[in-house]
Amino acid sequence: MVTKKQLEQAMDQRFSKEVYEKFKQAKVCIAGLGGLGSNIAVMLARSGIGTLKLIDFDMVDITNLNRQAYRIEHIGMPKTRALREIIGEINPYIKVETIQAKVMGENLEKFFAGETLVCEAFDNPEYKAMLVNYLLERQPKTIVVSGSGMAGVGSSNQICTRQKMKRLYVCGDGESDAYAGMGLLSPRVSICAGHQANMLLRLILGETES
Repeated sequence: MVTKKQLEQAMDQRFSKEVYEKFKQAKVCIAGLGGLGSNIAVMLARSGIGTLKLIDFDMVDITNLNRQAYRIEHIGMPKTRALREIIGEINPYIKVETIQAKVMGENLEKFFAGETLVCEAFDNPEYKAMLVNYLLERQPKTIVVSGSGMAGVGSSNQICTRQKMKRLYVCGDGESDAYAGMGLLSPRVSICAGHQANMLLRLILGETES
């Protein structure tokens, strides 16, 4: 078993002490643990983020394996539980909070009150809009990093990070949706997830430019 001290020493070799301390003290809430959210959580765990709050209602399905962080052994398992296990294999000393529930209008305050960094990673446009609008309108201290447009095999250079509002960053190409014969594939989904994870790290370090 790798000790906490050994992991922290390894992190210190990759970051300055100041940077690693900021990551270790940070908390990120991820809403939606599909292709975006599961990969973002893994990236943040590898970066040494101290606390991850994971929210999703769904179970791992065989159709998820082409782009999400899960493995065959996780099929049928709640995504929150499966992702907690994956993160534990990367760094068992990260604090992982999980909520196994569907985000609805009536539980938004309960689930997101007090969160300063929220990663929106839903695949349903209606739920995306519901969450983003609520956080921007009702929680003035919350910064949102959202994903939109990553389907197909278009140029990866089209995926970027844009600051849409003072507290809203949107990653993706903003256009490409899944359609018959061309769905969501791992490369572009992972690239978009990387943009979201990187923007979250930048925000933790106080860098607000997209």
